[in-house]
Amino acid sequence: MSIIDWVILFATLAGIIIYGVYKSRGMHGSQTYLLADKNMPWYVVLLGIMATQASAITFLSAPGQAYTDGMRFVQYYFGLPIAMVVICITFIPIFQKLNVYTAYEYLERRFDRKTRVLTSVLFLISRGLSTGISIYAPSIILSSIMGWNIYLTNVITGGLLVIYTYSGGAKAVAHTQKLQFLIILSAMAIAGYLVVKELPEGVTMSDALYVAGKSGKLNVITTGFDWKDRYNIWSGVIGGFFLALSYFGTDQSQVGRYISGKDTTESRLGLLMNGLVKIPMQFAILLIGALLFAFYSFRPAPVYFNDSAYQAMKTGMPSQVQDVEAKYQQLHQQYQQQTAQLVDDRRQTGGISDDKVVALKQTQAEIQVLRDTVRTRIVRNAYSSDTNDTNYIFLYFAKHTLPKGLVGLLFAVIFLASWGSISAALNSLASSSLMDIHLLDNKDTLPEQKQLLLGRLHTLGWGIFCIVVAMFATRMGSLIEAVNILGSLFYGTILGIFLVAFYMKRAGGNIVFVSALIAEACVVFIYYLDIVSFLWLNVIGALLVALLSLIGSLNSKKEQHY
Repeated sequence: MSIIDWVILFATLAGIIIYGVYKSRGMHGSQTYLLADKNMPWYVVLLGIMATQASAITFLSAPGQAYTDGMRFVQYYFGLPIAMVVICITFIPIFQKLNVYTAYEYLERRFDRKTRVLTSVLFLISRGLSTGISIYAPSIILSSIMGWNIYLTNVITGGLLVIYTYSGGAKAVAHTQKLQFLIILSAMAIAGYLVVKELPEGVTMSDALYVAGKSGKLNVITTGFDWKDRYNIWSGVIGGFFLALSYFGTDQSQVGRYISGKDTTESRLGLLMNGLVKIPMQFAILLIGALLFAFYSFRPAPVYFNDSAYQAMKTGMPSQVQDVEAKYQQLHQQYQQQTAQLVDDRRQTGGISDDKVVALKQTQAEIQVLRDTVRTRIVRNAYSSDTNDTNYIFLYFAKHTLPKGLVGLLFAVIFLASWGSISAALNSLASSSLMDIHLLDNKDTLPEQKQLLLGRLHTLGWGIFCIVVAMFATRMGSLIEAVNILGSLFYGTILGIFLVAFYMKRAGGNIVFVSALIAEACVVFIYYLDIVSFLWLNVIGALLVALLSLIGSLNSKKEQHY
């Protein structure tokens, strides 16, 4: 990077830290540190929710996801708006009325302590592991920029985040997320514009979309039903609804954002606006990936986007690399000619023959075989600890195409995205482990300053745990998929417990506790056998808990429902 890029990168990051420290002044106890005194307006709630979702994984991995698999990933969010309505009607009023620190505190009042602890533990496992993967995403940037070992950058990135969250708490998280997300949206809009601007002279955005469409990258809606297909309209609406209902309704990293609202109305407004904004935002980010595919159909593209891994391979086996590059150059030139012909035919006749489309896709397949060969050799010879190429596609474009200044800004954006989501996650992990486990019996007897210190120590502990997890994230493939798969292993069961709490007044603590254990075991077993795609695990887990609780409560006494 240039000096200008470095200045912009560090100035942006330093500015956010200073702003967060300034906004978090005056902390006096756990209420401020964990809940920001519950006085956030709706727009801060909205931006906090959006920023918590929009981690560095979103901006690194999502364009690469569209580049390799098309835009069908957007269907994953189709159930989200419906889930927002359900949460606003049922979840928010209960959480606000009971004035809880965590969502799981409600479960002790509704059921018993062991159910609260079980649900909290399931959350802590899933969110702790997911946050570790999220730390790994910005570490990729440091590794790429500085040429450092990925394990060292995990420690540096995670360490900065721990310091940031340890000192500021929920108040700093909420206010800095506001600025972070606005900067993020602006930078991504600029990046999308530059993808189109840098197309060869005479090639329009319409041409790029046409090429992407013919290559199968604009497959926004797929209607075919297949239990193992991860992204189609059915898994998106049904599975996505259950996942969103669990994530936003029971995951403390999200619940903590909207229970910090001034009142029920502010929390509802923030959540409903999220339901309206999320799908268009994700569509736009995936569209950048589809346009990148078209961009590299007209311009030279690397055989492998992970620069450091490929350079290590070139050093270790130069003759094999020469053979691969020679064949790749021939294939890619052929592919560029076919792409140019595709656009010319469209302009002259308004269409293209099926034979030419088949030939184009055949060349694409041959190029992919070469790339798979490179990846296999990198894995076999351990030339890199990170062997996945998808997460580097957008990063490669930024490094090699964007003008000076914007490279630094874009890298700052990805760091800001990670800070926003990971700091919120660490804050929620600390809230849950402190209030749902550590202070179960003596929350009301400890002085506020003591609770504040304990909250910070829990934040530090979870930060160290997540850094350790990040060390094992190098072989998880597409990060955005890895995080969602991990969440789906636990979210269904957690959601099922809350659904029973809200809607089955006869179910007691013993019944729902046993039902949850059985359901979680079944979900893990189904995933292990690879029977269905991961989105359906959310449906299975939630319905299993509800069904087993219903059966078990048929002869039980009616219990009070809060």
